[in-house]
Amino acid sequence: MRIAIGSDHAGFALKEYLKESLSADTTVELADFGTFSEASVDYPDFAHLVAQAVETGRDEMGILVCGSGIGVSIAANKHHGVRAALCWNPEIASLARKHNNANIICLPARFISSKDALDALRAFLITSFEGGRHQGRVDKIE
Repeated sequence: MRIAIGSDHAGFALKEYLKESLSADTTVELADFGTFSEASVDYPDFAHLVAQAVETGRDEMGILVCGSGIGVSIAANKHHGVRAALCWNPEIASLARKHNNANIICLPARFISSKDALDALRAFLITSFEGGRHQGRVDKIE
């Protein structure tokens, strides 16, 4: 599975932790779109890069991290076919996939532990969209 990942300065440390945690998984190929330090940057720049990778099909899913997770989710959701969901635990992450067919997980670095972020990410990655009655709802988003 090809996954785009990106963050702003507030999410940099968590992004690096998630990359390291996923590095042993041979089924995951990560494309890091930055940022590459804790120097102050503008979150939309990185959210748009990750969302474009998902929008074009270059990557199947995306991971975005900023301080609150809100800014990156707003920016990413401007892209056609992108359904970016702010998640803070595994249950929310699973529901985002099952019911909303979310394809980008947004994590709030300042409000979530590294362990909880990784647990939410893992739940997001292993959960499939249920389709059925949810498909019609997702269709109404576009």
